[in-house]
Amino acid sequence: MPIYAYKCGSCGHAKDVLQKIADAPLTDCPACGKSTFSKQLTAAGFQLKGSGWYATDFKGGSGGTSAPAATPSGDTSAAAAPAATSDSSSTAAAGGCGASCACH
Repeated sequence: MPIYAYKCGSCGHAKDVLQKIADAPLTDCPACGKSTFSKQLTAAGFQLKGSGWYATDFKGGSGGTSAPAATPSGDTSAAAAPAATSDSSSTAAAGGCGASCACH
């Protein structure tokens, strides 16, 4: 849902309001009661709800999308190339998505 910034033209009271897009704009100021409360032109603000859509959702874990851990300086023994697997149908055929998406 969008977050709208309102400001009263009479008393200067400002307030951020969480409203649906289809809701009618507010006109009465909650501080002074006059009908000079209007939306301000600001950067878009919105609120995401539900599961997913967070920056931490796909970091780490077994998703295969996170960056490899950095090796400590001077330790070159752990920096060997990864071994090739003989099972090429696991993630290569699925495009790296594990065949859990709608494209397969």
